[in-house]
Amino acid sequence: MGLRKGDLKNLVQKVIEIDSYASKMGDDKNIVTVSFSVGNKSAADDLAGFFEKAFDFVLDADATAGEQRDSSYKVFVEIERDRKTPEQIDELLDGVKRLVLRNDFRFRYYKSFRSKPATLENLKATVPTDPDNYGVTVSENTLNNYTDFFNKGFVESVYMNENQLHIQKKWADPLVFEFVDFGDAEIVTESQEGAFDIVNAYPEIMYLTKYVGDYAVSKYGENIVFENEDKALVVRRLH
Repeated sequence: MGLRKGDLKNLVQKVIEIDSYASKMGDDKNIVTVSFSVGNKSAADDLAGFFEKAFDFVLDADATAGEQRDSSYKVFVEIERDRKTPEQIDELLDGVKRLVLRNDFRFRYYKSFRSKPATLENLKATVPTDPDNYGVTVSENTLNNYTDFFNKGFVESVYMNENQLHIQKKWADPLVFEFVDFGDAEIVTESQEGAFDIVNAYPEIMYLTKYVGDYAVSKYGENIVFENEDKALVVRRLH
């Protein structure tokens, strides 16, 4: 029996990722990957089957065999990159919305820190539809990518779960932060409103520097700022 309206309620996370993972079907410049995070293996398998049966433009849909670090299961959908891609992703989401009974989907492009509402307008503005432009878009997003931003030091894994940034160093407990802001370092640091107290913040700054690596780290009130070249990330420590 196929999936019916509401069958996956509360089982699919609202943030999807586009072009964050390599294609199995071909060159990344020619294939778009769309990934969904699902609450359990059975639901992930059902969702992958739904994509393959319901959409003739889907080249492949597959669910991961094992649980991910955030306890979810990934479902990967691959479609050809062309001028119809944004509309096709929008069509995928329309189908999923009926299964999960939610309309607030967002997307990250190429593991960006910041997610956007998954509207057709935003998809058209963000997702490259010409294979020749794919490489340009990816290179422009290098330090916007949460895995590439932490490229200087000791971090073993970095991932985003909804609005939370998880950082794991080998042989150490993971750090979890709430994402606040990301952008050009000069603009981001000047926008911080909390007091910069180097004396009281020094122990935490030293700990974070030893944990994460060779970054400029500062703290303004509850906001922690990491700088890498001309980019800055603002987060708040959760645990």
